[in-house]
Amino acid sequence: MLKVKEITSQYSGMTALQGASINLEDGEFVSIIGPNGAGKSTLLKAISGTVKCTSGEIYFKDINITQMDAHKRTRLGIIHIPEGRRVFPSLTVTQNLELGAYRSEARPFLRENLELVLNLFPVLRERHNQFAGTLSGGEQQMLAIGRGLMAIPCLLMLDEPSLGLSPLLADSIFEAIKEIREKLKCSILLVEQRAAEALELCDRAYILESGRISISSDRETLMGNPMVQKAYLGTA
Repeated sequence: MLKVKEITSQYSGMTALQGASINLEDGEFVSIIGPNGAGKSTLLKAISGTVKCTSGEIYFKDINITQMDAHKRTRLGIIHIPEGRRVFPSLTVTQNLELGAYRSEARPFLRENLELVLNLFPVLRERHNQFAGTLSGGEQQMLAIGRGLMAIPCLLMLDEPSLGLSPLLADSIFEAIKEIREKLKCSILLVEQRAAEALELCDRAYILESGRISISSDRETLMGNPMVQKAYLGTA
């Protein structure tokens, strides 16, 4: 489904990615872990088109999207939930969710998908007429994810969904992501600082360090790797 081939990209005037390559199969769950400043968020932005590549290529469903505008990538089903939630604070919960159904493929299923999201995040049903800016951080994260789901993603990219949340709220977000994978069957690309949870959820993972992929393997192999245990899991 997704092939990222040796891309180089700059962000804020600095080279954030240096020949990074990843693959993602249809229906697969892949996690990207690594230290702060490694280029993880830039990788998602390069895939969604909000950051340009200076070299390399990106293919989605065998279409070369390297130079494609971000909004056209969204139409293909690439949905990016960026770090920091970014809800529309002056709109209600329901209005935020309805805005997510902007893809032509999603509009006919707006009510059906809205019910799916509200069942996934019951607190959003309780807050449906509340302005998004008055929600707690955890509720805003649920809303941001729910808005992305309203677009019926083929590829759902989540950037640090647990950032700034209490351990309890973060756990609930991870449970929701697990349920999303089971119910929607879409491909998921997760960037997450909490490496243990990121590895537990995924099929495979890549470790990104200094803009380069240093290790890639299946979940079990990485969780059993002494270097990964020491650097990212706090064990060994």
